[in-house]
Formats: sequence, structure tokens, C-alpha cells
Amino acid sequence: MPMSFHFELSDQDLAHFNAAIAKAKASASGKPEAEVTAAARELLISASKTQLPDFIAKRLDKLDAMIAMLNDEAWALQEEDRERVKGAVAYFSEADDLVPDDIAVLGYFDDAIAIEMSVIELKHELDAYAEFCEYREEQAKARGMEAANVGRADWLATRRDELVARMHRRRNLDGQGGGYGSSSGYGGSGGNYSPAWRPGLLRVR
Repeated sequence: MPMSFHFELSDQDLAHFNAAIAKAKASASGKPEAEVTAAARELLISASKTQLPDFIAKRLDKLDAMIAMLNDEAWALQEEDRERVKGAVAYFSEADDLVPDDIAVLGYFDDAIAIEMSVIELKHELDAYAEFCEYREEQAKARGMEAANVGRADWLATRRDELVARMHRRRNLDGQGGGYGSSSGYGGSGGNYSPAWRPGLLRVR
């Protein structure tokens, strides 16, 4: 029988996680993007071989989306945007996270919390990318193509530019960030979940 738990992170808890995330970002700043994303992908590969609680699995899907944003040829983020996403992914490329991943059930708990914090920070990036993936899949299907084979097609460029411009506007209105006072939302109609194809480990069809 499923059980529901609710917990709240105190300011001290958040400070602890923020310090760990900031340390990881600083460590990753001088590393090639490919090295950071490869290490984060290893975490996903390891996690996919484990029976995880749903609340952790759902958040790992968000990490997969962040990595896909950097690897997606058609999305082609600008350098400043790439650095923001790379910084968010950095924590998951560190071997010394707060809770060792090999601890049964709880090993990815700190990763899930850090992902939740990153999702809030990158809300507008994830929203825009989810819409882009949906548009690509719809348009590819209408053209008799597979979304995975589209690449950087001309017919995607205008929609991509519109979504990126909107992403920047919304991010600027938020003052380049925000607090961690509310959940990002998952499942159903909440959050920025999209079933569309993306070049990720957890969404290969």
C-alpha cells in the first residue's frame, strides 16, 4: 500500500545543499562540458539499474532533460545558457555527493533534492525545451519523419528562436533566479514533463 510523506527543508538545510552545489559548480567550471555531462550520465546509468522510489525516479528524469538540453544538436543553446545548465548538472558529476549512491533506496535522495533545486532554477529553460521537443515530434510526424532523425532542420529554427527569446524574457522577469520555497511539480498536468522524444538516456523510444 503506497504511503505519502511530506517534508520541508529548513534554511539551514538549504544552505547545506547550496554549499555543496556551489562547490560542485566551482569544481566543474574549468572542466569541459562533455566531461561534466558524461559523469552525470554515468549516474543515470547506475540509477537505471536500481529499483528506485517513484519520487526519485521522476526527478532523475529531469536530470536527463538537463543533459539532453546540452547534447541536443537542434536545441543549440547559446554559450551563456549552456553555462547555466552545465552548472546545474555539475553536482551530479561529482563522486563525493552528500549521500553515497550505493546505499539502498536512499542513495539518490540527495540527488533528488539537488535536482528539485536545479529544476526551480532552470524552470524556464526546461519549459522551453519541453515545448521544443513536443513541436519537433509533432512536426516530424506530420512530415513522415522520426524526431530522432530530424537534426538541425530549417523548419525548427523559427520555433526554437521564439522559445529561447521567451525563455530569456521570463528569466529576466524573475530576476535571474528565485527562491526554493515551492515545489516544481511533477506528473500529469504539473511541472514541465513532456513525453516527446529527446536525446536522453531515460527517453529512448
